[in-house]
Amino acid sequence: MAKGKVQRRARKILGEQPVALVWCEIHKPIPAPPKDVHRAAGRGRLKSRHHWLWYAGAVVFFFVVVPMILLDSLSRRLDQRLSGRSRDGQTGQPCPPDTQRSGRGRSRERDRGQDPTNGVFDGDWNLTAGQLLLRWYGYSPNPKRLVMLARDRICVAASPRRRLSPTKADDFRTVTEFTLDQARIDGEAGQPRGYATFRLAFADGSWLELGRLGEPEDADHFLRTVSG
Repeated sequence: MAKGKVQRRARKILGEQPVALVWCEIHKPIPAPPKDVHRAAGRGRLKSRHHWLWYAGAVVFFFVVVPMILLDSLSRRLDQRLSGRSRDGQTGQPCPPDTQRSGRGRSRERDRGQDPTNGVFDGDWNLTAGQLLLRWYGYSPNPKRLVMLARDRICVAASPRRRLSPTKADDFRTVTEFTLDQARIDGEAGQPRGYATFRLAFADGSWLELGRLGEPEDADHFLRTVSG
């Protein structure tokens, strides 16, 4: 369960012992909103900020790892083409196109096109979930949020730090909260660890999906509570 620092801070914020709490994130990229909607919301960030080590790793990956992969791939293709020409010369038959692979590619493109929100939220930027999404990364440079369930409300808290330890964080603060007639949490118990998600569902019909649940015991307790 959450360590003492997290529990004490949550009690101080809520004024009571939380019914359940869990660290979570928006586990998929935020889709691009319409420009006028983004502008009206203050042009907030739509991506989390990364630590400098992440950028250093990205530089190494793109300038060292990627060229090696491309060279290896090119070498394999040349070998396959040479061996294919050798076989074609023996049989006199042309190589058939890989229609199955191209069909799968088109199918994946259609699937992506059918869900422009990527399953992140309901799709209406003017409703509660969309407006919350537009300001999500403005609350903190860190992608993690602590969702706390109290007896009469749901609170979403964030730490001002770029990096934090979910088990030791003691400086998070409430960034938004909803009464239980404004929002509810929809989730199922028994989901596979590492893949569990839940939804913040709002009275106006909008919803926001959250995942990457931190601390397995907190996640299990949280999902059991909201599913009951």
